[in-house]
Amino acid sequence: MLDKFTRMDPALHRYAVAHCSGLDELLLELAAETERAAGEMSIMLTAPEQAAMMTVLVRATGVRRALELGTFTGYGSIAIARGLAAGGNLLTCDVNEEWSAIARRYWSRAGLEDRIELRLGPALETLESLPRAEPFDFAFIDADKPNYPAYYEHCVELVRPGGMIVVDNVFAGGAVTGEAGDGMSEESVQAIRETNDRVAGDDRVLSAMIGVSDGITLALRS
Repeated sequence: MLDKFTRMDPALHRYAVAHCSGLDELLLELAAETERAAGEMSIMLTAPEQAAMMTVLVRATGVRRALELGTFTGYGSIAIARGLAAGGNLLTCDVNEEWSAIARRYWSRAGLEDRIELRLGPALETLESLPRAEPFDFAFIDADKPNYPAYYEHCVELVRPGGMIVVDNVFAGGAVTGEAGDGMSEESVQAIRETNDRVAGDDRVLSAMIGVSDGITLALRS
């Protein structure tokens, strides 16, 4: 199979971001505040082109009930909530009150606070408590990496047939192929590899791994 891809460099990335919808002053301010508050941890912020893609996916598929694992400072939550159908809502999970306090402020400024519910606490506990009889249309996995395999299994149970699961950081900074990564622990890299293999071999979903940001897998529930 011939290699057919364009290598992303900083200039091309800036070009791509500049040609995405949705990158407004609010998100620019949120990104700047996150960088000031979180320092090196701000790398966890959803990439702007990825956020734009999620808004398009959510809007195009008519999502009314969405689930997010890993709120951080709310950039991804805003992207998802902006794409929701009328009357839709997002349930987002995190364990860090400091970061989620920033998220709450920006949800309010974006006029989205009535569409987003935050659950503070271990995401696995939240997932185990959710009724399977009330399925979600969309799920975004971007929380602690060692629990990725478990998160994925819960999301397959919780997302309706025809719904979408989006898994972030599936390249692990390049470490999934044995190349230099971005400082992830070996435990995290192994969990991401396990999740990637599980999704690729799962006949419950139709999947595509794509080179957006640190790699994203789209898994359409069968």
